Amino acid sequence: MFSKKPAPITRPSGSKAMAGTTFSVLGADIAIKGDLNAKADLHVDGRIEGDLTCTSLVQGETSEIVGSVVADTARLAGCVKGSITASQLVILKSARIEGDVFYDALTIEQGAQVEGKFAHREPEIKLALAGGTQAV
Repeated sequence: MFSKKPAPITRPSGSKAMAGTTFSVLGADIAIKGDLNAKADLHVDGRIEGDLTCTSLVQGETSEIVGSVVADTARLAGCVKGSITASQLVILKSARIEGDVFYDALTIEQGAQVEGKFAHREPEIKLALAGGTQAV
């Protein structure tokens, strides 16, 4: 009755736990100097000095990125000093951006600060159907 040992706890391995997706967090105490390329979704609260490329980016309010950002989706709340290229971009009211912004879909909260040009991109699907070139 009391001598039975509890069943061991099994935890899934990191590669199979999220069915092929990976999520990484760079905390507020992290500072990276250099380019960062990730096939993962990133949550950044720290400082990155270099170009950032990832699948999906969530930037915290205290975060600072000095360099270009390229992501499929991005939700920005901190400071970015560099160009931003994203299919789906959300700029929150606490964001401060110094650089050009290239997007397919864009949402900007009232109060966000952006110093740069906005340019709508043709979605990649339309470009692929047109053979990679735009019709004039």
